[in-house]
Amino acid sequence: MWIFGRKGTSGFSCCSTAEEVTQGINGFGLTAIVTGATSGIGMETTRVLALHGATSGIGMETTRVLALHGHFLLTNLLLENMKNTAKNSKNEGRIVNVASAAHDFAYSQGIIFDKINDKESYHRFHAYGQSKLANILHANELAKRLKEEGVNITANSVHPGPIATNIMRYDNILHGIVNWIGRYVLKNIEQGASTTCYVALHPQVKGLSGEYFSDNNIATNTTTSLAKDSDLAKKLWEFSLDLTK
Repeated sequence: MWIFGRKGTSGFSCCSTAEEVTQGINGFGLTAIVTGATSGIGMETTRVLALHGATSGIGMETTRVLALHGHFLLTNLLLENMKNTAKNSKNEGRIVNVASAAHDFAYSQGIIFDKINDKESYHRFHAYGQSKLANILHANELAKRLKEEGVNITANSVHPGPIATNIMRYDNILHGIVNWIGRYVLKNIEQGASTTCYVALHPQVKGLSGEYFSDNNIATNTTTSLAKDSDLAKKLWEFSLDLTK
């Protein structure tokens, strides 16, 4: 159980659960696509959204896309449907990328475009940091483009916080450490899914786009200069387009 933290301007904190931050919110008529929904915070996110009436799955009436983990292609494939739905329904569409404070551990240049699949230069912590940095940059650039188009869709990224999940199950030492200290200092699954659910459903987030959230509040002074680099975000967008065309 996470035991530290205090409420931010939203009225919620790192201790808030997904059910608490969405209490009383009506999600009927919304369709949610949650990647990684078979376990952990993805499963909890799906459960809580369904609890509020949102339908999970891919459909023509998609109005929310959650936890895309930087899935650039998936976002682009769904985007036209989202634009049409937002226009016809008058409801705001929301795209939420699950990033991490681990973006701070990305390679020094941020994204190593020329060695993206190079096994020799691969470092698992830097590579993970790079992927989380890409999540943030993708959301930032997408938010900029949607705003320029005047589309009623927002794009934000979230840091779920340190959570006791099975993400480190393939590293016996780290997995053991996490299990040992998790009960004292890590968030549980219900708390870990809260920021994603908050950004996806809460009225306080209406109209906010290109932001980075942590502990159910807009995070201030917690992203690196690379995560705020608009030129890097644009370069990543063009690189991703080339990879997925």
